[in-house]
Amino acid sequence: MLATPLLAGNPVYEAPADPVVAPAPVAVAPVGVDWTGFYAGAQAGYGFGTADDGADADFDGAFGGVLAGYNYDFGRFVVGSELDLNIADLSIDGGGEIDQLARLKLKGGVEVGRALLYGTAGGAYANVNAAGGDLSDYGYVVGAGVDYLVSDNIVAGVEYLYHDFNDIDDSGIDATAHTVGAKVAYKF
Repeated sequence: MLATPLLAGNPVYEAPADPVVAPAPVAVAPVGVDWTGFYAGAQAGYGFGTADDGADADFDGAFGGVLAGYNYDFGRFVVGSELDLNIADLSIDGGGEIDQLARLKLKGGVEVGRALLYGTAGGAYANVNAAGGDLSDYGYVVGAGVDYLVSDNIVAGVEYLYHDFNDIDDSGIDATAHTVGAKVAYKF
């Protein structure tokens, strides 16, 4: 009798099922922007200032032109350079105008979401068409701006710049100018 198996009412042994293991969580990279690359576009704006050759003469008017540059993204910080060439119509009281304006600038800034807040400094060139001919000279420019990545390839922005030109073309004329401009560019 001892060798007879017990069948009725005996507990049934079940092998444990394979344990269900949840997949390991996957780290998702934050959606960020990449400012690295070349860009080119157009800009337009308004400028005003004062020319001084012993008597102050104010000037103001519009400007517009093309721009190109390169940015490098270090994560949260971005550095770059930009060249712009502009035709201007900054009319000088008493006659004449500033008819060309060009700038070569270095930029440095910080990302805030899809925006880039930056400061800039560099060299500037102006051509003045006044009674007695054309005068042109180099000066410096400093300013600040904000660019916004509308899409991966479209950048829109605004920028304020202060320009200083001393003794333009050895004429004894000093000039300071302020410009505010809007720009749009394609990032390659």
